[in-house]
Amino acid sequence: MRVIAGEAKGRTLKAVPGMNTRPTTDKVKEAIFSMIGPYFDGGMALDLFAGTGGLGIEAWSRGIERTVFIDREKISVDTIRLNVETAKMGSAAEIYRNDAERALKALAKREQRFRLVFLDPPYKMVTMDSLMAQLAANEMLEQDAIIVVEHDAAHAYPEQLEQFDRIKHAKYGDTAVSIYHYYNAGSHDGGESDVNE
Repeated sequence: MRVIAGEAKGRTLKAVPGMNTRPTTDKVKEAIFSMIGPYFDGGMALDLFAGTGGLGIEAWSRGIERTVFIDREKISVDTIRLNVETAKMGSAAEIYRNDAERALKALAKREQRFRLVFLDPPYKMVTMDSLMAQLAANEMLEQDAIIVVEHDAAHAYPEQLEQFDRIKHAKYGDTAVSIYHYYNAGSHDGGESDVNE
């Protein structure tokens, strides 16, 4: 695994030791960033099931100002710290050990708002739509925020959720990526494209 583009391009990231974490491959990561726009002009990202931290680090490397990394496993948090250090993110990274729902409650109290959110949980978890609803209900998303859900290709998330439109959907073998656009009421235009590989 490596950082593909931007500030930290070419830096090699460590995988989480053991077999429990399934890092996003460079191929899928490259596809995700080509779909959501290759570079960013500031804003905050949330990497909620961060694992190695690869997605959040890539987003920062491409122009996101700060990334908040959350993972419930100590071994993952230790790996994220190493990778953040390798990428030389410094104070642009916040790393917390917590489960997703508790982390969202804590971040909501701090009135954190995100431009970009990565939801890449263990594939047996298929509740990302409820976490997206929680993000919206707690006003944690900027207008036009992008949510990237990586999931088992056998599971289908809806094309529309309250205040979210699925704008891209792609399959890469057993992995699927569903990308949602967040909108406030009154600013909705819809639209989706499907990509299969």
